[in-house]
Amino acid sequence: MGKIAVFPGSFDPITVGHESVVLRALPLFDQIVVAVGHNAAKRTMFSTEQRMAMIEQVFAPYPNVLVASYEGLTVDFCRQRGIPFILRGLRTSADFEFERAVAQVNKAMHPDIETVFMLTLPEHTPISSSIVRDIILHHGDASQFIPKRLNINQFTPSK
Repeated sequence: MGKIAVFPGSFDPITVGHESVVLRALPLFDQIVVAVGHNAAKRTMFSTEQRMAMIEQVFAPYPNVLVASYEGLTVDFCRQRGIPFILRGLRTSADFEFERAVAQVNKAMHPDIETVFMLTLPEHTPISSSIVRDIILHHGDASQFIPKRLNINQFTPSK
């Protein structure tokens, strides 16, 4: 099976920061599953299917990057599929504090699953899906914040 990691998130939409974390983590893992989480309480701009299609478009040249969707806890998704690693990107110290707490709780629930943190590149620190959504919502040019392979205009926001 090899070393497999899950990179979970809402990816609403995927950003250059997300893309960078996955591409930089590829040498560490045999396979990375970019897992689109579904949270009924969270209002998204793009449907789960659209977000998955965006991710597939971005990582089309990389056969060892797969896309999946899930509901519930990420650690349960990993356990059910026998995936031993969770990959998380960290932009800020606030991200670290939140992600550290989640990783420690996940470790307490499933000691066999490790969380691996990667720092975002400095130029990606201010970029978030929330900011990109706001730019798109107000008809701004978000092209520098989304992956080059992504044709965001082919996706219609669900709002």
